Amino acid sequence: MARTGCRPGQRISRQALAWDLRYSDRVVLDSQASNGRAADSLGVQEGARQKAHADTQRVESETTVGAGPAERTTLAGHEHLLLGEAPSLTLTEVAQRAGTSVEVAQKFWRAMGFADVTPDAVHFTEQDVAALQDTATLLDETSESALASASVLELLRAQSYTMDRLVLWELETFVTDLSERLSLDDTSARLVALDRIDSLVDLLSRQLNYVWRRHMASILGRTDAEVSARGREDTGPDLYPLIRSLGFVDIVSFTQRAQGMSKAALTHMLEGFENTARDVITSRGARVVKTIGDAVMYISDDLLIAADVVTALVDELQKGPDAIRVRASLVEGRVISRSGDVFGPTVNLASRLVDAAEPGSIRLDESTAMAILRSPEAGRYRVGQCHEVVAKGLGQIVPWSLERTSPTRP
Repeated sequence: MARTGCRPGQRISRQALAWDLRYSDRVVLDSQASNGRAADSLGVQEGARQKAHADTQRVESETTVGAGPAERTTLAGHEHLLLGEAPSLTLTEVAQRAGTSVEVAQKFWRAMGFADVTPDAVHFTEQDVAALQDTATLLDETSESALASASVLELLRAQSYTMDRLVLWELETFVTDLSERLSLDDTSARLVALDRIDSLVDLLSRQLNYVWRRHMASILGRTDAEVSARGREDTGPDLYPLIRSLGFVDIVSFTQRAQGMSKAALTHMLEGFENTARDVITSRGARVVKTIGDAVMYISDDLLIAADVVTALVDELQKGPDAIRVRASLVEGRVISRSGDVFGPTVNLASRLVDAAEPGSIRLDESTAMAILRSPEAGRYRVGQCHEVVAKGLGQIVPWSLERTSPTRP
């Protein structure tokens, strides 16, 4: 199938893209019909085809009427939809309207993750004024919601870091979907994404608000249960306050394996690894701390949940035609949570244990192994002592192995 493309340095015309989209939609439908699937999906595909044609007709009209570069029209539309209006204010004016100093406004903008702008550059809207006013409220010592300035900046950084990753993830998902469904090259898919993304903005915004509230409710519930159960305890300055069970699941020999794979095959493997990891971890009551390319870090408030998660995940990843050879670790201990991550000797030990694990195995420390053996579910697992190893930064340690003796639940 022909794919829309352009030579290096050549700018694709939107008329050419419009023609190619019509051609691509027709080929997609013809291919489905030849495979006997058109009858089931014709309605859906017809709707997609009509939408694609409507988009391309609009693109053609933008170019034809001479409204300047069509991209300028598209970007102006995005700006108005997302920001409420075209930028008309300088940073100095935003600070004045919000009742703060330019210095506070500059710190706010930088904490939000954006490049510095000169105080007199027109770059802002009334939405920025409202956001800065909310920030000023958090800084107001007379307000019930007041926080220290360092804490306010930390909240802004948390939001900006998360949103930067989120919008990139969403856009790349949209581009990949268009590329695969319409057989477009990357440049063409991104042009179409720019033309179609506005239709998703309101829906994605509603989902974001919903997911945030759900996750906030969940963590408040977990926190309430945890502090109610543990009562008062020593909380000295050197004590890591949270008891957690955590570990890593790591793809074996990833570097060597990746060198011999195509881009498509590597992407498929990593997406399969991450999606499976997230599904297994979250469905069984634990949480993903982070993914690090060829590894995922998981965490749970409960040791037995963590043991169930890691044994199930290792089994799931290593079965089927897309099996990925992995190794894993599990450690229970104290940690501190900062910036959405966790830190402490427990994390360091879990990292070293996964490095010492054989392919297909799970490694524990002695304390975690004994806790599992003393638990009501000890009969579900086989725990054994392994040979001594030298762990970087920790010296000689004796890992323990963990295996499930009963089948994993679905």
